[in-house]
Amino acid sequence: MPTEQRPVYPTASDISHDYLQDELPYRRRQQALLREFGTAALQTRDFQQILQQAANLSARGLGCAYAKVLEYDPGGKRLVVRAGIGWPAGTIDHVSLGADIESPAGYAFQTGQSVISNHLQKETRFRTPKLLADHGIRRAINVLIRRGGEGNTPFGILEADSPDPGQFDDADADFLAGFAGLLGIAIERQHADAKLQAALDHEALLTREMSHRVKNSLTSVVGLLRVQARSSDSADVKSALENAAMRVASIAEVHDHLWRGSKVGFVDLSDFVGHLCKNLQNSAPEHTLQSRSDPIILSADKAIPLGLLVNELVTNAVKYAYVDGPGVIRMDAREINGHLLVEISDEGAGLPDGFDINQPRKSLGFRVIIGLVRQLMGELTISKNIPQGALFTIKFPLDPP
Repeated sequence: MPTEQRPVYPTASDISHDYLQDELPYRRRQQALLREFGTAALQTRDFQQILQQAANLSARGLGCAYAKVLEYDPGGKRLVVRAGIGWPAGTIDHVSLGADIESPAGYAFQTGQSVISNHLQKETRFRTPKLLADHGIRRAINVLIRRGGEGNTPFGILEADSPDPGQFDDADADFLAGFAGLLGIAIERQHADAKLQAALDHEALLTREMSHRVKNSLTSVVGLLRVQARSSDSADVKSALENAAMRVASIAEVHDHLWRGSKVGFVDLSDFVGHLCKNLQNSAPEHTLQSRSDPIILSADKAIPLGLLVNELVTNAVKYAYVDGPGVIRMDAREINGHLLVEISDEGAGLPDGFDINQPRKSLGFRVIIGLVRQLMGELTISKNIPQGALFTIKFPLDPP
């Protein structure tokens, strides 16, 4: 009887030695390059750098001297070289390929199918683009780049080119398609970031314009209050109107810095208090007003009540500390353990014995001071200055960075 033939299955020893020596490391290198590009695409915000890295790493993964990223230009109906490796200077942004179905890149773009051309000189399906012919390109792979996201719209083509003999296979096309997929997600993220930044820039512009207009309006109010003060025959009315004008001017100073500052909604404390104290100095030229501040960025919510506090305390020192002549008033602001410490001191007559700011008073100024300190969620300490005078210390928490 004939002997039954048993099926023969390949074993590990039957696997090609060449595959183990060459193919497996080649594919592993491709996977490593995909991971490298994925990480870089997440970390990099530079759009051109992402495109260039895609060209560089995909060329390395396929052992090619040439690669390029092509972006579709709907106006010219062309595929424009946006990044590449191996091509001469002047190629990027200046050379384009046809996007029609008669070219390898155009076919991949129109159909969404990966195109492998291992013999471009003998290719009958497509014409060979002049850029490839001029550089002796023998074989190429073209894959479609789709933007990530809901639209998934085509962006262009990722192409690898080689002047060397050899064969690209389906696994190579899959590798390049993987690169194109990661690149498409990175492109969509860049597009979304650009839209978000444009919206933020527009919002910043509107905020600056609003602060500028508010500042101008408040300045007009200050002018009107001072006109009223000058026209009044009552000393009390004059004083009340001048005090109101100075308070409004303090708020106007904040808005002036808000629209001029580099960070919307924030002011540079050192610059702000410097200008504020300069304005206060102009209103009391017989006194010397000194100010110093750490370089701290303060939000408008903090800057406005702080400006009003400085105005009230300096004004009080001007009125009551030096009854008999000129004197020095100091304002010092520094950061300590996440808090802003503001000290306003004089060397004048000092506070009367038994003075307590928390006791009910007729003075509007002290009621304003207490309310502003509460608004800042801060603390106010009043003590005697050394060697003489009064020291007002305000401490409140800063906004987290």
